[in-house]
Amino acid sequence: MAGSDETFEELSGAEKVSKVCLITGATAGIGQAAAIELAAPKYDFKLVIVARNKERCENTVALIKQKHKDAKVDYLVADLSSYKQVRQLASEFKSKYDQLDVLVNNAGAIFFSHRESADGLEMTWALNHFGYFWLSLALSDLLKKSAPSRVINVSSAAHRRAFLPSMDNIGKEKNQTGYPTYGNTKLANIWFTRELHKRMFANGVTVNSMHPGIVATNFASDNGLFGNLFRAAASLFWVPVEKGATTIVYLATSPLVVAVSGEYFENEKISKPSKLALDDAMAEALWRKSEEITASFK
Repeated sequence: MAGSDETFEELSGAEKVSKVCLITGATAGIGQAAAIELAAPKYDFKLVIVARNKERCENTVALIKQKHKDAKVDYLVADLSSYKQVRQLASEFKSKYDQLDVLVNNAGAIFFSHRESADGLEMTWALNHFGYFWLSLALSDLLKKSAPSRVINVSSAAHRRAFLPSMDNIGKEKNQTGYPTYGNTKLANIWFTRELHKRMFANGVTVNSMHPGIVATNFASDNGLFGNLFRAAASLFWVPVEKGATTIVYLATSPLVVAVSGEYFENEKISKPSKLALDDAMAEALWRKSEEITASFK
């Protein structure tokens, strides 16, 4: 789905002196590793990190400042599984910034028991899919205004084992074992990416998804015995968080992907996702269902 370079040359205009990058889930794991790297002076970003815990945001800002003493970094606090809080986050961001050059949707989790969000959605769906959907749409006007701009959606190879028989399951799965529901949300990340690409690329916004690898983080913590077993098994294949973050940084900064959109990346290269992930009719159906569910919260 790569677009033409000419399209983006026409949209780019004068070179921007500084850029704004918003990254969610940035206080741990690959989100934090990516934030630390993107704060490097060579990228010239004003970095805005987002997490649900103020203290962890402050600690991450301090960590970034230790690494890059002149880093331009700010933070905002929000629970991205809550529609109300995502709307508040977007409003607060717009009150402080009039541009958005890179949006990294990274915040996500796996839950090994059934939980529901403040809106009554199954928690994995609320955080891993709807958080991306709500925030991207709420900031779409700034992304268009700042074109050429980029959206990066962190997915997972777990989407390859996903099976979503009906859109009626969206946000309503009775999550009992964790991983199947997680895989379904990671499939949704790719569908969302492909559909958002169709709606945004003509405005100068690229949208790509990526797999970071199985990364050595606290992912699946606070999930009891099943979470500990999952982490123990995953540890056999773990890569360092810095390695997991490289594709995020690449998609956020590389001139080689300035006009590449609608793709799925692994190890800084375009990769072919599952056959189901390429079903654009399902991608469109997911979008419509997500709009329908979101409308019920207004």
